[in-house]
Amino acid sequence: MDLFKVYKLWDIEPVRGKDTTLWDRDGNEYTDLYGGHAVISVGHCHPHYVEAVGEQLKKLGFYSNAVQNSLQKELAGRLGNICGYPDYSLFLCNSGAEANENAMKLASFHTGRDRILAISKAFHGRTSGAVAVTDNPAIRSPFNTTEHVDYVELNDEEQAEKALSSGRYAAVIIEGIQGVAGIFEPETSYMKALRELCDKNGTLLILDEIQSGYGRTGRFFAHQHNGIKADIITMAKGMANGFPIGAIIINPSIKPVYGMLGTTFGGNHLACAAALAVLDIIESEHLIENAEKVGNYFRDFFHRNGKLDPALKDYRGKGLMIGLEIKDGFAGLRDRLLFEKHFFTGAAGAKVIRLLPSLTVSMETAGRFTDAWTELTARSN
Repeated sequence: MDLFKVYKLWDIEPVRGKDTTLWDRDGNEYTDLYGGHAVISVGHCHPHYVEAVGEQLKKLGFYSNAVQNSLQKELAGRLGNICGYPDYSLFLCNSGAEANENAMKLASFHTGRDRILAISKAFHGRTSGAVAVTDNPAIRSPFNTTEHVDYVELNDEEQAEKALSSGRYAAVIIEGIQGVAGIFEPETSYMKALRELCDKNGTLLILDEIQSGYGRTGRFFAHQHNGIKADIITMAKGMANGFPIGAIIINPSIKPVYGMLGTTFGGNHLACAAALAVLDIIESEHLIENAEKVGNYFRDFFHRNGKLDPALKDYRGKGLMIGLEIKDGFAGLRDRLLFEKHFFTGAAGAKVIRLLPSLTVSMETAGRFTDAWTELTARSN
């Protein structure tokens, strides 16, 4: 049997990691500025994380949600306090797509409505409901349907008002910052308008913070830069540093009903131990502040002397969620960063390089990247 080949793979296999450094089978060293799609939030193999997961595995790895699990309650309390939503409730699942599925299902239960308003160029996952609100026909099979979904353009208040004034929508779902689309931010005025429109029309506001959350932008959630609160927030990627987990946090006005939501593996003992260790590290090492500091360094580097870097058409993002849209003459730059300078980065299409490093990334590492960037772009030009 072979693998079902749905991914394009580089001929590199990391076998060991430490913080933002990876080593392949041949002992070659790489710097990870992508974190496996923003998953590695506190660095590869952080000693506290390894110890916490290992110690939990010695005691109990799994039991179902038919019994009490004090680790879930501890995680709910800790997460509520650090993220600024202490009065919300927590539901644990296994992935970002599952979190979004449950968020939309919950909104429909609560409002009795059957439509969702989504944003053009969004990405919310690959399961059925998540695909339906993801504006990408290439990943939507004939089985998937969008009959309960409408789209509006990001930052178009007039479109949003026209749609929401119909009173038909259970929820609006929007990313704190669009990731897969190429790092596009909602404007603060737009987010405040959405909040007001949702309140006026009995619609819930779902913030997908799966990639943009967990401190990545210099706030715990990206929407907190906009001075609003969401009714339901989804998260996953950075939550447990690579251990599969997802979650939604829920406005206290939304009341649970037995059987409304459910999961087999969600919130298991190992997942909770991993998530608690991540919160320990984020707090003790002041990683949200570090994300803002290193993010500011990148922003300033790419806007030197009041001018955008000559290789760039645009710079987008906040903190350590960065999109570098390169000019036509610099095609292949991402591959050169990897194969010549040994920096892992991400992409959004052919022209946007994404930086999504661990929140532990140092100023020294950031400086080595910008030195490599300068050298490679000078040669390309």
